[in-house]
Amino acid sequence: MLTNLKDKKVLVRVDFNVPLNADHQITDDTRMRKALPTIKALQDQGAAIILMSHLGRPQKKRLEDGSIDVSKFTLRHLVEHLSSLTDTAVQFAKDCGGEESILMSRDLKGGQILLLENTRFDAGESKGDTDFAGRLASLADVYINDAFGTAHRAHSSTTTVAEFFEPQNKSFGLLMQDEIANAKKILNSPKRPCTAIFGGAKVSDKIKLIERFINFADTIIIGGGMAYTFIKAQEGSIGDSLVEDSHLDLAKDLINKAKEYDVNLLIPEDSIIADKFAADAKTQCVDSNTIPDGWMGLDVGPKALKAFEPAILNAQSIIWNGPLGVFEMEAFSKGTMSIAKMVAAASQKGAFSLVGGGDSVSAINASGLADQVSFISTGGGAMLEFLEGKKLPGIKAIEGE
Repeated sequence: MLTNLKDKKVLVRVDFNVPLNADHQITDDTRMRKALPTIKALQDQGAAIILMSHLGRPQKKRLEDGSIDVSKFTLRHLVEHLSSLTDTAVQFAKDCGGEESILMSRDLKGGQILLLENTRFDAGESKGDTDFAGRLASLADVYINDAFGTAHRAHSSTTTVAEFFEPQNKSFGLLMQDEIANAKKILNSPKRPCTAIFGGAKVSDKIKLIERFINFADTIIIGGGMAYTFIKAQEGSIGDSLVEDSHLDLAKDLINKAKEYDVNLLIPEDSIIADKFAADAKTQCVDSNTIPDGWMGLDVGPKALKAFEPAILNAQSIIWNGPLGVFEMEAFSKGTMSIAKMVAAASQKGAFSLVGGGDSVSAINASGLADQVSFISTGGGAMLEFLEGKKLPGIKAIEGE
């Protein structure tokens, strides 16, 4: 990150897209806490800090009269907690790149923090609008992108704004640096054996990720709803489990490719099944390829977990993206929580572990083991695309081609 920023105005793109309850209270401040090292480092240098972030999708969730629901999506909800986290009286501008932002930025002193209103209140944000980016850039001498979670979006505040700063006046923040460095540990020089754990609902969401890891992982574990597409592709009976029939041939190809590359592809041997998608459903454990009609697989079973265990505990590099079941419901949480324990145990033995993807992060946090894995990514879609090998717009804007 840049240094020698005393009394400089520094525009920092953070990812404060945190979940709020019905009373607009923050229910998980992980993303805010992850930004603190960069904010603290800038304060220590005596920089005047101008923070900008989005919150939700206000343009897509307008009120009946077509207006933006400011009361729901305003970043004002974050000011009090951010002040507490930074031990600083955070100032708030009611616009983003407008008159109030300009005036408040002009008066901002070294060590002070100004939070701008939601970047997505401006319709130009998601379009990468140059005029909006220019107004943002005019607020500061330096631009720092510390929002890895939005690095895959070519938005005004994440990408276009960087065009207004010379190379020596723009950089990544400490979080972005960590995100990139840790992802590259898995992609470029993984210690062996390397185990990849992929869950989630759809194969279609993880095709490129699975294909990429087949090239170098030693073991790939498949769980979650997408496992049943693989099971059906092998002529298994999956009852009413989630399946993508249009991707059955692709699943077969991935199975064959894993064999060709001598990758140990592990698909759940058994499943916890339910007669409906509900917390109070009737459940039973059956082999994953003999699920009766009217029942659906919602978690991996004990035989599957026993098969997964050595591949995780003996690994030296682990990537985990996506839960292995509907872990939000206690009856179907054992698989995902067991994986969390295994990943944590392997990490404590010396393995490097990267947990990425929103639901995986929620799961590791819920397990109480977040401090026992090597690195937790703040990027959901961004981490997914980075691991797939894509050059993210937010990274390209700082590094160049």
